[in-house]
Amino acid sequence: MPRSMTGFGSADGTVLGGRLQVEIRTVNHRHFNAQLKVPANLQHLELELRDVLRRRLERGHIVLAARWLTEPQRPPQVRVNLERAREVIGVLRELKTALALPGDIDLGFVARIPDVLAFSEEPAVAAGLPEVTPVVEAALDEVLKMREREGAALAAELSRRIALIAAHATRVGTRAPERLVAERDRLRRSVSELLDGRSLDDARLAQEIALIAERLDITEELMRLETHLEACLAALATPAAVGRQLGFLGQEMLREINTIGSKANDAPIAQAVIEMKGELERFREQVENVE
Repeated sequence: MPRSMTGFGSADGTVLGGRLQVEIRTVNHRHFNAQLKVPANLQHLELELRDVLRRRLERGHIVLAARWLTEPQRPPQVRVNLERAREVIGVLRELKTALALPGDIDLGFVARIPDVLAFSEEPAVAAGLPEVTPVVEAALDEVLKMREREGAALAAELSRRIALIAAHATRVGTRAPERLVAERDRLRRSVSELLDGRSLDDARLAQEIALIAERLDITEELMRLETHLEACLAALATPAAVGRQLGFLGQEMLREINTIGSKANDAPIAQAVIEMKGELERFREQVENVE
């Protein structure tokens, strides 16, 4: 079964001690078109993440959005300003000597002096691809499940359209010989009226009828149309990405149907051609969403 290009998947997992959530949304597009929205500490992985997406999604507009549900842990770091500490201790000793104060200089007091101790956080650690990939793959699994479900529904709808086109084509094929007989009789009547009672050259008339039959013959068009319809059914039975193939076959079927219509010169065939075009248009609209 083919896959739709419409899908959504979400997953989360532990990365760098935090909790990372990844959401992937896909809609139809003629080519592979990926857009990534990731935190700063994942931006260096964008090229590799595009490759991860491309390995499993052949076509579609794809939006991958990642966010931290819980930020990665960044342990605090304490820095000592030794120059400031020496300056403070020197002043305290000078004060102690000048005023003849008892006791020792208290470490806790020195540590509380502004700028002696500085607390800062380490910059965020950049995540590696092996840590992030499992979360992305889990979200992709969900996307593909949805695309496969949608694809099965699309395949059923497309098969129904193909069957309707084939039924109309059968009507045309059945009517085609009758149309030639009707055209022969019409031509015979017209010639008889023009001759106004004079003798009719049957050989000449047969030659003209043969020329008209050749010009109006739609056997080849019907055979090619049938071949295209069979190719569509074969494509729908495969798990491969067949959207482009079905699009091409839709164009070719339209070409054959238009040719049949231009040769019709018959009301029932013309009506069948109109109905085939309507079904083919619905077919091609649905194909736009097949991967």
